[in-house]
Amino acid sequence: MTLRKDTITGRSFPADFLEPYRYLGDPLADVVVDEVASQGGHATVGPLMRFLTDYEDFDLEAQPDVVREFINSQATFPVHTDKEQFKEGIDFFWKHYQLVSLLLGTYALPYCYAGANGAKVLWISERIKNNTFQRLEETGAFVFGIMQERDWQNGVNFQRIAKIRLLHAAVRWFTLNSGKWDVAWGHPVCQEDMTGTNLSFSFIIIKGLRKLNITVSKQEEEAFLYFWNVVGELLGVVPELLPQNMLEAYRLDKGVAERQFTSSEAGQGLTKSLLKAIEQQITSPTLQNLPAAQMRFFLGKKIADILDVPEVAWEEGFVKLALQTPIFPKLMSLQKPASPVLEKYWR
Repeated sequence: MTLRKDTITGRSFPADFLEPYRYLGDPLADVVVDEVASQGGHATVGPLMRFLTDYEDFDLEAQPDVVREFINSQATFPVHTDKEQFKEGIDFFWKHYQLVSLLLGTYALPYCYAGANGAKVLWISERIKNNTFQRLEETGAFVFGIMQERDWQNGVNFQRIAKIRLLHAAVRWFTLNSGKWDVAWGHPVCQEDMTGTNLSFSFIIIKGLRKLNITVSKQEEEAFLYFWNVVGELLGVVPELLPQNMLEAYRLDKGVAERQFTSSEAGQGLTKSLLKAIEQQITSPTLQNLPAAQMRFFLGKKIADILDVPEVAWEEGFVKLALQTPIFPKLMSLQKPASPVLEKYWR
């Protein structure tokens, strides 16, 4: 990726800097789930998990006191938030939301799966493997939900994000108590993996738009990165792992990838399930290979091979040729989601 010449300063993120974050979760959220677990283990964490994965339910009355207190305590922006730049990030999303939807499925999510140790958490939980489309709906509902300005004004988005933060903590608890986790992999849903995921929703999306020859200004880049930095902080990512400009995002992404990206059963299995779910939404037999072609185009050969994305005969010819035609963005973008959950957020 070519960086703008006016991006000239930024931190580096070497392996010895990132290593401690491999073993750190989210203490504030983890203590909440630990308290719930102390009341009954799986019997109490299970119902909490069902509440946390219900993207429509914001009724806290039936939840344990510690859960209500945590969610209510997360009801404001970080004190240093620049509301104007934050809104510019939302505006940028809606300017490109159809292509961003494409990029989430065919670039951002599989990119995350290349992180072998992080992918093991998702593989152990089996939620994506067995309920792939539902998981995609949840991801889409979260992303499109936090892009609704009214839901920042009425406070719903703070609850939405707090639920995801607790969900990550619940997944940590279940994973650590599954008997399947090896501490050599680090901590489940650790800070390094959380920042990698955050980058996939910000930096990687910008990279994807550039691959589609979409012009993105420096101000737009900074605003979109800033939006996700605020969301990342609300999700419990430590400030030290939030990139302050595109150069830092580039270096941080590279540092995480060099440490974590490698071939794994989990990463390949998750990618296979993702491809199948996307392909099932395509009605034309002649376009069934398009998602694999798109993934290989965006991910590049090295990462696509790590994930065992199938090579398709028309990947080089069709995808690259189509990029030169005006119809390509329309063909590749989602015209309307095949999901009532996502449809209500569509513009």
